[in-house]
Amino acid sequence: MFRFIITLAIIAGLAYCGATVKLGDKTFFDHVRAIWHTPEAQDMKRGIETTAAPAVHKLEHGAEAGYRAITGSDDAGVGSAGSAGSAR
Repeated sequence: MFRFIITLAIIAGLAYCGATVKLGDKTFFDHVRAIWHTPEAQDMKRGIETTAAPAVHKLEHGAEAGYRAITGSDDAGVGSAGSAGSAR
């Protein structure tokens, strides 16, 4: 319990410093936000989405199949509800 409280205090302290302490003209979180919005980072995000899409698709189908196996339901609505729920 004591270790958890110390860890939580350290995380809170780092979050506070990252949000308030200026490193030049920006805070740490402002620098991270600026880096995340560069064209290179956007290209990296698109590449990850493209590469990970087949694995995500397999996981969605596996989760739907597992749900159907557990509930004993072969409803067509289960698959469409699961797909609609995962779409953003």
